[in-house]
Amino acid sequence: MVKQTLRSSPRRDEDDRVQTRFRCWAEIDLDALRSNLAWIRHRAGPRIKILTVVKADAYGHGLKQIAALLMQSGTDIFGVANLAEARTIRHVGRGWPILLLGVCLPEEMETVVRDQIMPTISSLNEAEQFAAIAKQLGQQVTVHVKVDSGMGRLGVSADKALALVEEVTRLRELKLQGLYTHYSSAEDDAEYSRFQRDRFSGVLRQLREARIEVPLIHANNSAALLHEPDTTFNLIRPGLLVYGIVPASAKRTLAIPARSVRPALALYCRVGFVKEIPRGTRLSYGQTFKAPRRMRVATLTAGYGDAYLRSGSNRAEVLIGGQRCRVLGNITMDQMLADVSRVPNARMGDRAVLIGAEGNESITASEVAAWCDTVPWEVLTNITYRVTRIYRGAQAA
Repeated sequence: MVKQTLRSSPRRDEDDRVQTRFRCWAEIDLDALRSNLAWIRHRAGPRIKILTVVKADAYGHGLKQIAALLMQSGTDIFGVANLAEARTIRHVGRGWPILLLGVCLPEEMETVVRDQIMPTISSLNEAEQFAAIAKQLGQQVTVHVKVDSGMGRLGVSADKALALVEEVTRLRELKLQGLYTHYSSAEDDAEYSRFQRDRFSGVLRQLREARIEVPLIHANNSAALLHEPDTTFNLIRPGLLVYGIVPASAKRTLAIPARSVRPALALYCRVGFVKEIPRGTRLSYGQTFKAPRRMRVATLTAGYGDAYLRSGSNRAEVLIGGQRCRVLGNITMDQMLADVSRVPNARMGDRAVLIGAEGNESITASEVAAWCDTVPWEVLTNITYRVTRIYRGAQAA
């Protein structure tokens, strides 16, 4: 394996220079990521392996940099959605186990075998295709079989899982390394989660009766890790928790300390222009906002082309000068408007906090998600290539 070295963050006295170089940028706290992973390992226990989910550019945090950090911070396996993500990790450091959580298309199979990436198997047809390619290449491919316990995407149905596992074990070119399932709503629906748990447990019982041993059994994503401890098994798949965000729940009580994990990402832009508008002035596309009084309005240098979902229009808030400022009118591709009437010193060039803390106030990705009627996963993965990522934290060991 190749060990990666991450550069130390800029000194804090460089912060002012940072905000004058960029229109919209994200700062990622590497120490927070390390701390979050350590807390997850402590909660799961020392004997439990961790598959860290880094799909969608490591949830918007930057795949190359986060993969390098995790290689030094104790992750056992990487979980990705597609072949491109897997190959990016291979460029960062060779030899790390990578599980392809998404489907592998026929034209990708040979590369997956050559690069020793672990595919997910949902059918006998897939298993036989991988076996045939592995035989041609004189290799053996390590695979995980997925059981569809109620998510409805990939996976073999629970009643056919035993038969598929038996067939996979008969194919000499395949090495069965794992068996897993995926909860659909562990953070919200205890009853349905119990249904899924029972289905998967039934498959495991059938395997024991057939005396088939699978090295790695996994079911728990971030939400299930917090709500379904009985299905930790011997491998967990945290995603959102690694990045410091607890999956929001409206229906299930979460019994963990409030500061067990901390967000690793903060998102900023700048004030591009400030003006006063009279009562009755309408703002932005569609004229969806009409000023109820005389107001000071700031034009911000970020929009949905950078990182901020348009559905936050007229609902979201940002921090300017440590004050919460409401977003006014429709968010546009490159700019958005905010009410700075309570920030008399706001001026062109000031920093605006879209996600993060300033003074005594803070805005979380989950709060943004609530304003936008979505989930924090979408908020984070909506951060585009136009947004510069700046990595802060002590130099990796």
